[in-house]
Amino acid sequence: MFESLEPYMIWVVIGLVLAALEIVVPGVYLIWLAVAALLTGALTFVFDPGVPIQIVNFVSIALITAFSARRFLRDKPILSSDPLMNKRGGRMVGETAVVVQSFEGGTGRIKVGDSEWLARGVDVDAGERVRITGSEGAILLVEPATVVDSPSLEAPPAG
Repeated sequence: MFESLEPYMIWVVIGLVLAALEIVVPGVYLIWLAVAALLTGALTFVFDPGVPIQIVNFVSIALITAFSARRFLRDKPILSSDPLMNKRGGRMVGETAVVVQSFEGGTGRIKVGDSEWLARGVDVDAGERVRITGSEGAILLVEPATVVDSPSLEAPPAG
């Protein structure tokens, strides 16, 4: 089957298959292997080296592209429009909740919406309201919620 294909075409097919796999199974490194295979195909088309040199070219280019991409993405990370997308605890910061299990020794349970969460904070009794200040994994960090004093509607005292 592959006897009728030129060596550079085999590398191009490998590159296209790897690129398609990157789309189907998202990963960071398959695309760089696809780039390496396509570049190896181009080098094989121009210079027509033997199979061992083609493999050395592929491995070298794959290492260069993968490590270059890693360094580039480390220096210029892709910023998300919603950085808390998969951090449910982080999304709840600032919300208030009701204590359903009294805090003893700094740990208790709170109800947020329709679910209960483990929480850590100062000791408070069941039924009191707390404000979520952060999270550590699946444990929410809370503090007692205080009622904000509304500004007085009275006229300021004459001075």
